[in-house]
Amino acid sequence: MNFRHLTSISLFLGISSGWNTDVHNQIGFMAEEFLSPYTASILGQILEPQYNGSIGRAAAWADAYAHTQEGRFSYQWHWIDVHDNPPSSCNLNFTRDCAPGGCVVSAIANQTNILRECIADVESGALTGGTNLTCSYALKWVSHFFGDIAQPLHASERAIGGNLFNVTFGGKIARLHAVWDKWIPYTDANVTAFSTQSIDPFFTALVARIRADKFFEAPYMWLACSDPTTPTECATQWARESNKWTCDYVYGKVDQESDLATNGYTVGAFPIVELQISKAALRLGTWLNKLVGTPETFKHEKQIVLGSTTE
Repeated sequence: MNFRHLTSISLFLGISSGWNTDVHNQIGFMAEEFLSPYTASILGQILEPQYNGSIGRAAAWADAYAHTQEGRFSYQWHWIDVHDNPPSSCNLNFTRDCAPGGCVVSAIANQTNILRECIADVESGALTGGTNLTCSYALKWVSHFFGDIAQPLHASERAIGGNLFNVTFGGKIARLHAVWDKWIPYTDANVTAFSTQSIDPFFTALVARIRADKFFEAPYMWLACSDPTTPTECATQWARESNKWTCDYVYGKVDQESDLATNGYTVGAFPIVELQISKAALRLGTWLNKLVGTPETFKHEKQIVLGSTTE
């Protein structure tokens, strides 16, 4: 069966899509920590008023929208069905793997291009108060898909992104996708849920680690491809990073015969989840800053970037 045509079946099954709702919110709140004041002011005019200018509060919208009749066309935009065989082989090819109706890579590219025009409308005074839904949706999609593309199982076709791969977690049967969506982040933070209204301490600590360069990969390297004028190329690179984790750890270390909560699998996944979430947040904040740019009045104002200042 060709999994790229399983959209309607996936909707029927209620298959998981993306980091858990609250994790998406938290990625958005983290990204806000890297926005320039000018970028934040522009985005505040694009979002609908109920979000109070916060991409964090808006970052989970895309999942709920994809499960509506109106928004079901966007469901497949949340992943890319990589035609490989983890853990034996991992090899993402955008041309081969992105479905005709779109995928997370093409969605980031398309919505980025729409968002660029919306930003120009705000700067010209043609758009205020979140009155253009096409623009607000574009920003919400971009904010969401930066999270999705960092979740390893959103770059894997196997078992529909792990949704049909049953494991044991905490003594209960669970989908491998759900384990990565929420149970690993929750266990790492020692919580049962995160806020959907403001940044939580666990994610504040991740922001501090980004600024202090306290990851096993240097944060500046995450921005090697961060040019919104080449969105397909950058998003493909990010998806390849996620896909690699499906071989290196997600399927490479999983054991369906023991409990993932206690056999070391979850603890071993903590650094990966922290890394991928942090990449998503820094990349999103940087992407939006570059899209908005800096007006003449802001050119000489110092902006915080990874704990340093630049002119």
